[in-house]
Amino acid sequence: MKIRQDHNRFKEIVRGRIKKELRRYMANGELIGRQGQKEVRIPVPRIDIPRFRYGSKDQGGVGQGEGEVGDSLGDGDGQEGPGQGEAGEQEGAKELELSVTLDELAEIMAEELELPNIQPRGEQRIASTRATYRGLRPVGPDALRHMKRSYKEALKRMISTGEYDPDNPVVIPRREDMRYRSWAEEEIPATNAVIVYMMDVSGSMGDEQKEIVRIESFWIDTWLRTQYRGIESRYIIHDATAREVDQHTFFHTRESGGTMISSAYRLCIDILEADYPASEWNIYPFHFSDGDNWSVDDTAQCIQLLRGGILPRANMFGYGQVESPYGSGQFIKDLREHFGKEERMVLSEIKNRDMIFDSIKTFLGKGM
Repeated sequence: MKIRQDHNRFKEIVRGRIKKELRRYMANGELIGRQGQKEVRIPVPRIDIPRFRYGSKDQGGVGQGEGEVGDSLGDGDGQEGPGQGEAGEQEGAKELELSVTLDELAEIMAEELELPNIQPRGEQRIASTRATYRGLRPVGPDALRHMKRSYKEALKRMISTGEYDPDNPVVIPRREDMRYRSWAEEEIPATNAVIVYMMDVSGSMGDEQKEIVRIESFWIDTWLRTQYRGIESRYIIHDATAREVDQHTFFHTRESGGTMISSAYRLCIDILEADYPASEWNIYPFHFSDGDNWSVDDTAQCIQLLRGGILPRANMFGYGQVESPYGSGQFIKDLREHFGKEERMVLSEIKNRDMIFDSIKTFLGKGM
């Protein structure tokens, strides 16, 4: 019991370190590379756990060697003082890496960013299923054998037949004594969500801008996946034209053409109309660009597409403008002018990686 308390205390210390360094983790794309299926590896400063350390025999110390009560205890023979000794060729101490589940990471993020829980709408069209153990049966695989109940059945049989000897309480179950857990699948109604990521990949969006988008997407995914049982992600890239791609292509494509944002919004509407009815799905489109658009006319088309096609379907529309030395930054100003009072429109300016923390809080802080 004591070691369990110590382990829980250690976990709380680690949790506190992660919260303290969360802004740095959010700005560091290395964390995404450590991602597993359900957990991430997070580096934290080494935390030493108290432990006994044994020295070599006849080294001297408390209770050993010559001396009288009250004599001062030195460092012991063979031990160098601070700053003494020759330089070594081994590596120095490294940070400690700890496994943290994505759910734990999202919980820490929610506490630190003060994120409210999302109130979903609609239900998933195909209910998910899970296996539940509801009783016992006399046949089944060994993996589902219920040892306690099998022993109990054997004991009851031996007592009833007079085989049980209290002075020699040996209970040997027979085949007919065995009991196995029975299971059945049950349907679970689950709310569902889709995230549509759109990104400008024109010549003005450099590698650093796309890396910021990649990091933001990871944290948005991490949070939303704790709010919904089923979630899908779709990816759209655009320059002067738009096309749907897979996740890897989304983050590793760079074009050299111009920018027509309306092409991405049209494709987004097509995807939503075809696959995601607003009555059944929670819809989260996110668009990232450097604010450059081909013309005023195309911006006017974007406003129309947002107002008539995307916002009526979406729980929230997030636009993140990544600062670029080649982008004009005008588009976010146009969105503020036309949608300044629209609650479902959330705008964020991301000047650099250090602003990712604040951007995520802006996007998710309303709990849409």
